[in-house]
Amino acid sequence: MLWVKSLHIIFVTSWFAGLFYLPRLFVNHAMVVSNHSPDYAVSERLKLMERKLYRFMLPLALLALGFGLWLWLGYGISGAWMHAKLTLVAVLVVYHWYCGRLLTDFRLDQNKHSHTWYRWFNEIPVLVLAAVVILVVVKPF
Repeated sequence: MLWVKSLHIIFVTSWFAGLFYLPRLFVNHAMVVSNHSPDYAVSERLKLMERKLYRFMLPLALLALGFGLWLWLGYGISGAWMHAKLTLVAVLVVYHWYCGRLLTDFRLDQNKHSHTWYRWFNEIPVLVLAAVVILVVVKPF
């Protein structure tokens, strides 16, 4: 079980690195394209970075979810705290998917949000991570 738990933590941490960094790239991209004379070269560089990062994040997410599922079902981990954690994991999956939609908007030069909006959007995984860690460590219910 300790190997599975270790791999779960490694892949969750790696996935979160992407969930933290991709929206930060969106902040910078929104700032570039909102200028009256946007820098085309910088915008294209950010598109490339965003695409590569998002593509790398998918296997990390799948491995994190797979090892988490193994822990949950294979070792009978249960409790009300687990239901709350699984709800937050579902929120993260939707957040990851929505980042893909935002990436497509940038790729098509159809971004609809300001850099300030992305700064707030960037805080969602931080809040989810804090809640998940508290649920897993403290098991408040």
